[in-house]
Amino acid sequence: MTLLVQRTPRRRAMAPAAPALVAVSHGTSSAAGQAAVAALVAAVAAARPQLAVSAGFVDVQQPDAPSALESLGGRPAVVVPLLLSAGFHVHVDLRRQLRGADELARALGPDDRLVRVLRHRLDDIGLRRGDRIVLACAGSSDARAVADCHDTGARLASALGRPVRVGFISAARPRLSDAVRRERASARGARVVVANYLLAPGHFNDLVHSTDADLVTPPLLVAGREPAEALVGLVLDRYQQAVTARSLS
Repeated sequence: MTLLVQRTPRRRAMAPAAPALVAVSHGTSSAAGQAAVAALVAAVAAARPQLAVSAGFVDVQQPDAPSALESLGGRPAVVVPLLLSAGFHVHVDLRRQLRGADELARALGPDDRLVRVLRHRLDDIGLRRGDRIVLACAGSSDARAVADCHDTGARLASALGRPVRVGFISAARPRLSDAVRRERASARGARVVVANYLLAPGHFNDLVHSTDADLVTPPLLVAGREPAEALVGLVLDRYQQAVTARSLS
């Protein structure tokens, strides 16, 4: 007699869920700035609908980064700093706030995609051949963040084929107002154009517009305007780089 043995089909192991993406920006009391950053986070979520995407903030707004991570209920996350340079907030604050299963991605800058957005902003306001350019950066007491800004200035100068002077709104030298004055003095009669290297509208953006520059570009994000695809892709790339680095470690 032949016995028929029924084999129970093996269940496929469920693949672990991808880490959540927590996009952490500085935070601002500016309604326009809040809307602009929220639009970027929403665009990132729309580009990867299968990925859990949420927002957190370093200061001013809620939830802060620890609360945003705790709200995930134990799910691992990659924190992507929506910051243009890596200073104290990235190297110290956010790293201290990670849980064991979390990963910290690189800051957004320096990156050539940010330079492309800066170039588009300059083209939009009608940059001329003889204009003098100052890159307006937030500034930091962390030398690494200052170096990142100078790196971006060098990349922009290379892309434009002309000099770019870097000026800082706070904490670092030269101050933006001084950089604008130096450019005006070095080429009398030429326009001084400030390339606004801030992520979104807010208090620092107001300070950029208070200088003696002839023209100031909008920040990288503008309320009511779709975020540049380059910025959305950059956030997702920072996330993926961190995921890959963790899997290889």
